[in-house]
Amino acid sequence: MKRRHLAISTALVALLATGCGQNDEDTNASTDEEVSLVPISVDLTVPETGEANAAVQLSAAVTQGDEKVTDANDVEYEIWEDGKKEDSWIVKSDQKTDGVYEAEAKFEHDGLYHVQVHVTARDMHTMPMKEITIGAGTTEGEAAAVTEGHHEGSHESQHQGSHEGHHDGHHATEGFSMHFMEPENVKVNEPAMMMVHLQQDENPLEKARVRLEVVVNDKSDEAQWVKLTEEKPGEYTGEVTFKPAGTASVTVHVENDEGLHEHETHKITISE
Repeated sequence: MKRRHLAISTALVALLATGCGQNDEDTNASTDEEVSLVPISVDLTVPETGEANAAVQLSAAVTQGDEKVTDANDVEYEIWEDGKKEDSWIVKSDQKTDGVYEAEAKFEHDGLYHVQVHVTARDMHTMPMKEITIGAGTTEGEAAAVTEGHHEGSHESQHQGSHEGHHDGHHATEGFSMHFMEPENVKVNEPAMMMVHLQQDENPLEKARVRLEVVVNDKSDEAQWVKLTEEKPGEYTGEVTFKPAGTASVTVHVENDEGLHEHETHKITISE
């Protein structure tokens, strides 16, 4: 009888130990999952005002929870004058202190400008934006006086990290933001990865329908349509094979069930 009780007690102890071990494993798995879901956060610092042709300091402090993110894949600033997103330029950043990515920008004339930092880190992307008024800003009369092509080539000397391709955008939805990751070294008959990040009110825009309309060398009757897939919240990717060599016009079309319809066109050079 004692032996039977001893055997039962031993079995119960083993069962409880197994259960506790399983609970510990489940807890650890849950903890790991929670840690991995902590989003990156960006504190963008842009002065409210500045002067034309004077250096303006920009900074972005990147964190994940309480941790400073020192291993960001890419941090760059996109800048454009109000109403002229198609003339935006890129300024690369340097990490001066742990988790703080800084850059210096210059503005050629008075006006209202938008500064958007694009941060890619730890398989996440975010792109907060702020405004800066240079000099007296832009009056309604001054804005009307600006002619098409006024800025063509005007940023070459000050923006070494500028886009290789020109882009033309139509953003009518307030709070909407699109960042097309222009591929590098695109060659004929080689798949090129296309990536687009979308945000609405500085949050990832999910479940959108994103398509690329690809026209090579202005042959619109031979347009290629490519559907992008949402791999992560707000990140849409897909591959495009270009042919022949020349210049491709890639128009990103974005729609969703809430009536959103935005598009932005980029030029890409295709080499042999």
